[in-house]
Amino acid sequence: MTTMAQETAVPATASHSSLSSIRRHELAAFLRHRREHIAPEQVGLPRGRRRRTPGLRREEVAQLSAVGVTWYTWLEQARDIQVSVQVLDALARALLLDPSERSHLFQLAGAVDPTPATVCPSVTPAIQQVLEQLEPVPACVQNSRYDILAYNRTYGLLLCDLDAVPPEDRNCMILSYTDDDWRSSIVHLAEAQRLMAARFRATMAGHLAEPGWKMLLKRLRTESPEFREVWDRHEVIEHRGRRKEFMNRYVGHVSVDHTDLWLGPEAGPRMVTYAPADEESRLRLEKLHAIALERTPARTASQRALSCDAVGPRA
Repeated sequence: MTTMAQETAVPATASHSSLSSIRRHELAAFLRHRREHIAPEQVGLPRGRRRRTPGLRREEVAQLSAVGVTWYTWLEQARDIQVSVQVLDALARALLLDPSERSHLFQLAGAVDPTPATVCPSVTPAIQQVLEQLEPVPACVQNSRYDILAYNRTYGLLLCDLDAVPPEDRNCMILSYTDDDWRSSIVHLAEAQRLMAARFRATMAGHLAEPGWKMLLKRLRTESPEFREVWDRHEVIEHRGRRKEFMNRYVGHVSVDHTDLWLGPEAGPRMVTYAPADEESRLRLEKLHAIALERTPARTASQRALSCDAVGPRA
């Protein structure tokens, strides 16, 4: 039995090594192809008179990506080196990759892209329509990391002007700890922050090695002393619906019942709804919806849909 186990282990190792080599060569070819098909003018560089290629030089890509020329050359030579998600992100930007090309780059590198794509499989046209049909009830789609993937008009004005928030900052954790408008709209802010951090810790246990989660945690710890204090308590709690109170800048106090509607069998993306808890809140949400329609008459949920994986927390 020992001999058989040893004999099967060798081919498995060889197979893994062969697959890794194939991916490195595919990555090298992909980088070369993209580099050679980007004109210097596209990235703000002069063409010059002695350029032998219509595309970019290796040293120019290295300069644009803030990486060493030798290191980038090794990538194009399919050397067996480790590539961080930060470097891959810089290369994707320098080479002007579209969302599909960016995804392909990260797959070839065997890495998880922590930044948003333009399409989220969980935010289907049907889900987008449901978000709009729920109005004036504020509703959004979030992933397990609190990234706001899509939202309707009423939700977009409930806590702040969400359309004005950069996509990489549309995360409930980031907003509740760093955005003054969002924070001032939550009546019981300290309690909300504590519960969110506790739920985030419970969920993160299944994502400890994923770059996007680590980058979000690093950003929160760096930018918010309040988060560091709450996080160091090591509290853990599961998701559950509860009564919430907001002080909206347009319509005043609103009391709602928070409900999570999971979009699949696992605790991943979910639709978050805020049903009015009383008649006064219902009337005020209707007024808020009317204001939102006046401000953004042509906007739809599809135009506010982000990625399923992340909103790209900064490192």
